[in-house]
Amino acid sequence: MNKKIQLQDLGQKDYKSTWEYQEELFGAIVDLKIKNRREELDLETPNYLLFVEHPHVYTLGKSGDLENLLLNEKQLEAKGATFYKINRGGDITYHGPGQIVGYPILDLENFFTDIHKYLRFLEESIILTLEEYGLKCGRSEGETGVWLDTGTPFARKICALGVRASRWVTMHGFALNVNVDLGYFDNIIPCGIRGKGVTSLNVELVVEKVDEEEVKNKIKKHLTALFEAEFIQ
Repeated sequence: MNKKIQLQDLGQKDYKSTWEYQEELFGAIVDLKIKNRREELDLETPNYLLFVEHPHVYTLGKSGDLENLLLNEKQLEAKGATFYKINRGGDITYHGPGQIVGYPILDLENFFTDIHKYLRFLEESIILTLEEYGLKCGRSEGETGVWLDTGTPFARKICALGVRASRWVTMHGFALNVNVDLGYFDNIIPCGIRGKGVTSLNVELVVEKVDEEEVKNKIKKHLTALFEAEFIQ
């Protein structure tokens, strides 16, 4: 079982090219697992975590409703945003500058074979990270992601989650709002959920800008502990 995770920080990168890169890594791991099984080999499968920041983009999961996008093609263009239907779970979300997106591409057979546990661990890494900034966050029953003030009229989402898994290999992941222009969320019904808000770490801390590298390091630290993993460059 290979518990090493290769960390790659892609900086700011177009959504489509990042998605293609994810598919490339994901496909190579799946192919290696098939080869191991067919040829009775025991070759080690790699694991990756991609950190990335996307230019303005809206993505709709395979179970999502296109009506949750409130812009037409011309309005998208005017906003400088793109739109993609993709193969993760979940509904619609926004990615853009000031958001830390994490794509773990893991062979869960190196860790544990439980998708529910995997999702909860991703959420927990964000909850523990935000606790270090003095924020009390949690889960909202029946909804993925990380929320503040759940169970109140002021519930607001700070981190979205959507994954795909096949043969215990994962892709897609989480998107944590750190220094995000929240106005872009006004153009969608986030995650298809009405009546709940969206927030960003800098808004909650009432500061102009939060150090994103510091946030990434905290997320990495908590993922290391939760998955009993070792990050390598």
